[in-house]
Amino acid sequence: MLKFLSSVVLAPVALMALSACGPEPREAPTDGEAVRQRAIDAQTARRRTGAEVQDRALNRVIRTVYLCDNGERLSVDFDNPRDMATVRNSSGEAIDLYRERAVDGIWYRASAHELRGEGLLATWTADGREPSDCRAID
Repeated sequence: MLKFLSSVVLAPVALMALSACGPEPREAPTDGEAVRQRAIDAQTARRRTGAEVQDRALNRVIRTVYLCDNGERLSVDFDNPRDMATVRNSSGEAIDLYRERAVDGIWYRASAHELRGEGLLATWTADGREPSDCRAID
């Protein structure tokens, strides 16, 4: 019985000693306006400017997957720093296209291949076949 009582008494004492070892909790604002302002500040710190977003897009490779009306699936790596795009078709064939000046949207071509489009839509022309309308899915 004495053993039982000593463990009942010592357990809370041990728990208090262990909880005292942890770091003190940080004080966070509890006022509604202070909490809202802290959330706005956190979002603003992560938000990129338009110039930063444009710079990232212009200085890296962007992959887009298109699904075409003829059932073909195209994976396109737009290599903006080199002004080119590599198109991989459903059979795994890769074709390098070079950027042309377009009034709106994109225009890449090389010999008998061409990819033109704006927004999510593009037209793929490959090696003498009829042009195929495609839509970006990824």
